[in-house]
Amino acid sequence: MIFLFLLLTGYLSGRWLEQRHYRSILAREAALRHLLVLPVRVPANEHSQHDSTLVTGSVVVSVDYFKTVAASLRNVFGGRVGAYESLLDRARREATLRMQEEAQQLGADIIYNVKYETSRIGENDAKGLGSVEVLAYGTALTRPAHDAAA
Repeated sequence: MIFLFLLLTGYLSGRWLEQRHYRSILAREAALRHLLVLPVRVPANEHSQHDSTLVTGSVVVSVDYFKTVAASLRNVFGGRVGAYESLLDRARREATLRMQEEAQQLGADIIYNVKYETSRIGENDAKGLGSVEVLAYGTALTRPAHDAAA
């Protein structure tokens, strides 16, 4: 009985928190749409005279109880662990947004050479609960001070 209560509580609260986080992500992505994020290694020639700065965004997202149980069942029966897909999607998008927010504070026009690093944290915990960390980093380009005044 306790197991079912925890499972239902984990599902409902996890779903509500995840939906709230997605709404926040969508609103912030819309606000930062003007700041381009590109995976290319070299910027276009039009940006060759810009100043460059390393920008990063990092986030740690924890797994809720329901997703832990669902993943455990998938591990027993095999197959893709779909419960973790939204977790990784949210973490990657949140890290990108934090990187963009840092670049915006610097007055950047574009971020290029964007890379992602993903790490699992606490996977050896006795309870089986863990978290995922995503680090997004790239090079933010800002117009030189003498160009910005013109």
